[in-house]
Amino acid sequence: MSNSPYYGAILATGMLVTGTANTLLTKLQDKQCVRNCADPDPANREYFEQPVWQTLNMFYGEMLCLACFYLFNVYRRRTTATAGYERIEDEAASDDPKAGSAGVQTKPIAGWATLWMWIPAACDLLGTTLMNVGLFFTTASVYQMLRGAVVIFSGLFSVLFLGHRLARFQVISLALVVIGVTIVGLSNIISPPPQVYKLHILPLDDTESIDTGAWKAALGVVLVLGAQVFTATQFVVEEKIIRNYHLTPLRAVGLEGSFGALTVMVAIPVLHVLIGRSHPGGYFDAPDGFHQIVENPAVWQTSIYIMLSIAFFNFFGLSVTNYLSATSRATIDTCRTLFIWMISLALGWESFSWIQVVGFVVLVYGTFVYNRVLTLPF
Repeated sequence: MSNSPYYGAILATGMLVTGTANTLLTKLQDKQCVRNCADPDPANREYFEQPVWQTLNMFYGEMLCLACFYLFNVYRRRTTATAGYERIEDEAASDDPKAGSAGVQTKPIAGWATLWMWIPAACDLLGTTLMNVGLFFTTASVYQMLRGAVVIFSGLFSVLFLGHRLARFQVISLALVVIGVTIVGLSNIISPPPQVYKLHILPLDDTESIDTGAWKAALGVVLVLGAQVFTATQFVVEEKIIRNYHLTPLRAVGLEGSFGALTVMVAIPVLHVLIGRSHPGGYFDAPDGFHQIVENPAVWQTSIYIMLSIAFFNFFGLSVTNYLSATSRATIDTCRTLFIWMISLALGWESFSWIQVVGFVVLVYGTFVYNRVLTLPF
């Protein structure tokens, strides 16, 4: 199968479909009414707003990657490994030491050393939770476009903490990404989406005085952009770990999912005691969030779909990196933003904006230049 000329196209299509589905399903879950749904006034209805539970759901999806890793390991021991499986897994079934980026032999990560993966898991936890809250106040396409800002922070952090040097074209491309992200963010503030979500970050008594519309749209932009700082930190820490230990990508995702899920499960009751009990109905009201999930079939069914889409997205993404290239993966990841935007328009979740189109074009061009997909004319 892996020798087929269509194999790469199948992997790319799988990554594109599952990545697009992940963002759209999360936004669909946010749109589920959980209380006062029969009220004719939409302002009185309550929608699913549980970013912490959504983060836990994401980590469960990543944990499935660890299960896949061990299944491939068992399969390899019982059958003759084919070249296709070795390529998909990046030799995931083998824990033999590999040469690091500097040509230094690295040892397999095991025992207490695996706890290093808790650091990127914590960054993933903070970044994903902030993005989940930001998605309440932005459209799915703007949310996905703003996530492209991770290139800016990862580029800067790689210089500061990993000793990388940016070429001139990469500096220019990062400037283009900054311009594109700024335009996209402004488009969301100038033409904010209909606001049906309450600011449960604050005490409920204080939300009544907060103006809806542009202020919430700006908050959504800030939250999504701020989350990219944690995501970029996660990437830098992962690279630092991989320099010292041999760790296959699929196992790395699975370990992060396991550590992240454990952290969230411990944090949920603690945050409920410290914050949730005094702010009923808020983001940290654990019993309320649990009941919203189990008592609404559309919510828990969507949670299952999101979990599966995350697992398959990571699998297809790693397969594309190993079978094709990291550049191909970055290109496909950018293309899914376009599909998310078109589907959101078709579903009526957002309105067309030329400002957003301009920002998206500048953002994509800067990203493609940074990843060497395109070259600057000069």
